[in-house]
Parts: sequence; C-alpha cells; structure tokens
Amino acid sequence: MDEELVWITEAKEGNQRAFHALYSANVTRLFRFLRQFSPETDQVEEWVQRAFIKAFEHLDSFDGRSRFSSWLFTLALNEMRSDWRRAQIVAFVPAEDEQEDASHESDNFEWRQMMKSWMDDLDESKRTVFILYEVEGYSHAEIASMLGIAESSSRTFLVRAKRRLQERWNKETNQ
Repeated sequence: MDEELVWITEAKEGNQRAFHALYSANVTRLFRFLRQFSPETDQVEEWVQRAFIKAFEHLDSFDGRSRFSSWLFTLALNEMRSDWRRAQIVAFVPAEDEQEDASHESDNFEWRQMMKSWMDDLDESKRTVFILYEVEGYSHAEIASMLGIAESSSRTFLVRAKRRLQERWNKETNQ
C-alpha cells in the first residue's frame, strides 16, 4: 500500500512510469472483474481502457480515502453501466479460472453453466455486490462507496443474493 501511495503521488506530478506501475498492479484484477459481466473480450478490454483513461485524466481528484483499486473499479463500473444504458443489455459470464485438472473439466463446465444460470436470475445490484464481496474481496464500506449506495444496502443485497443462490441450490439438489 505504501508503494501504491508513492506511485499515486508521483503520477499526480506527471510521472508516467508511476502511472504505468499503477496500471500494471491493477489491470489483471480489473479485467477479471469486468469479464464476469460480459462474454465479449473486446468489450471488457474497452471498459478497462476507458477506466484507466478516466483515472489518468482525473487522478488529481483521487483523495486517498479509499484504495486506488476501489476508485478504479468505480470508474470501470460507471463505464460499463453507461454502455448498458445505451445498449439496454446485461450479461454475466463466469471468469475463466486457472487451468483445471483434466479429470474435473466436465464437472467444472457443468457447474459453471449452472452458476451462470443462477447468476442470471440475480438483478444487477445483487450480482454486482455478490461478485465484489465474495469474489473480489471488497468490504461493504468499499462496495457502498463504489456503487453509491448505503453500506446497509450492500449487506442486504449480499444476503438476498446468497439466499437466492441457496434456494436454487436446494431446488437443484432436491433438498
């Protein structure tokens, strides 16, 4: 974190290497996060690029009260939502995990297809909070800040998402 603060300070002073260091430290995680909302790699790459351009253009407005990645994810989510509003479509595709053992590929594929179906049933708010909290590891305070909602709303969305996923699990496994 201390190194990140140095990069931010230097990038604000116009040091392009420092901004590149911020980019390198965050690009993979941001791409992986956004990939869960679109099956189109080109679209995800565009959101990532636009988020970093906005971050570069507005770095002076980053006040350091949150992590840089939280601020960057907020910019990316805004880009994504802007496109969704224009296109009026929302899609979810699970991120591709690291290479799996060959013996588990079939089961893994079936599980992913099932999860995709279940996640498609969640509305955007629940799905986004679920992914930010459970997959990306952000706190409810960070999520609230990123999405412009109350912390209690973040908790509520997560509980409702988990409840809905549990209901689907119980239904599928006849419990």
